[in-house]
Amino acid sequence: MHDENTRASVRARRPAPAARVRAAAVSVAAVSALLLGACASDTDPIDIFGHAGWQGGLSDAHNSASVTTNGSRELALDWTRPLGAPTATRPSIGPDGQVTVTSTGDVGCALGSFQGATGRKRFCNSLGPSGISSTAVADTASNLYAGDDGSMSSINPNGQLRWRTPVYGVPRTPQFLPDGNVLVMTQFGQTNVLSNQTGVAVAPILDLVPPPLPLDSPNAELRPANDGLLTCLVGGPDCAVAASPAVDPNSSTVYVVLWRAGAIAPQLVALTYTGGDTPSLEEAWSSPLLPSSVTSSPVLSPDGSRVYLTDVEGTVRAYSTEDGTPIWSYFVGDRAAGSVAVSPDGIIVPAGGAGSRLQAIRDAGDRPESLWKRDDLVQQGSPALAGGSTGYTVTGNGELSLVTFDLTTGETVDTDAMPGSTGYSPGVVVGAKGEVVVPTALGALYSFR
Repeated sequence: MHDENTRASVRARRPAPAARVRAAAVSVAAVSALLLGACASDTDPIDIFGHAGWQGGLSDAHNSASVTTNGSRELALDWTRPLGAPTATRPSIGPDGQVTVTSTGDVGCALGSFQGATGRKRFCNSLGPSGISSTAVADTASNLYAGDDGSMSSINPNGQLRWRTPVYGVPRTPQFLPDGNVLVMTQFGQTNVLSNQTGVAVAPILDLVPPPLPLDSPNAELRPANDGLLTCLVGGPDCAVAASPAVDPNSSTVYVVLWRAGAIAPQLVALTYTGGDTPSLEEAWSSPLLPSSVTSSPVLSPDGSRVYLTDVEGTVRAYSTEDGTPIWSYFVGDRAAGSVAVSPDGIIVPAGGAGSRLQAIRDAGDRPESLWKRDDLVQQGSPALAGGSTGYTVTGNGELSLVTFDLTTGETVDTDAMPGSTGYSPGVVVGAKGEVVVPTALGALYSFR
């Protein structure tokens, strides 16, 4: 079944006029759904908003990198295990505690699922080589949604394929829309809305960067699925969408950083989602050209009134969600280009980078307000926030450590060694039961309780 669908995906991406490509993709998606529907573990709609775990790369639809679960301040190393291959993104933690990681594993082991209580491997599935570039998202039924080269797949809790749908490009980390449909954007700017049950497209494809029209470019060929993906790491024009969008479920608005064809810089773009019987996406507004490239995801404020971006120069910028107007900027540090973490009460903790210190700011309306800064702590990854004014980040020069800090004061309340670790971490994640899981880029997991 896997090989058949893979071949179908390849056929759907062969050079052809745009209309035939779209028709082929829809046809293959429908056939895949019919064939794989019998393999699904559920038949009823899924309430994807019903748990408090870390369901995706940045926890939630706002990309807040925070949870409401009270964070433990007396952690201890529970287990550690090697992944056998490097990893580039944060894991997700499902409602049953399963920890899921994408890596550069061999053909049979790039999507790894591990028991949260023990670290024991549950299953290890194949993905295309580019699957490492995004996080596998979990729903409340512990089904996973993972992208790779030219497709989006859903896997049930036992590691079995539920469905696979061809897309043009490599999906960024997917998001759930307010009605439970799956939002899939690729680095080419193709935007798909798929049923979480079947993988069938339920809305017209929106190409944020229009492909060549057959009449204008009769000999144009489709780009290989992974084309421009390395550019996403530096924010170049060959990568239209470098990172996962943010979604405001209350307003049904999607926010994404988009580099349009021929533009000299990217823009922040808002899309309005209309659900119901005939779902659709359309562009609502776009900001002025951004001052610098952005490789991280947009992050929404708790009240949905602001979008926070961090550019490759290490500057956090706030924009109005009403029309994309720039509000303020705050320099963090050279190459501190990861997405910020935002607590439910609005405290912002920037990500780590080359020489950037652990610090916190607050959005004071027309300006940023510095709350505290730890000149003695250099972050080696992106932080996570939890309830009880608790934060976690990775620090170290050589062997890494997990630092637990008080979000309101910046005071260190606990430090736990990560034995044998080096390099940096893609970022900390926090589970529904307060467990804290830290990956290292070189390929290891550390779990604390």
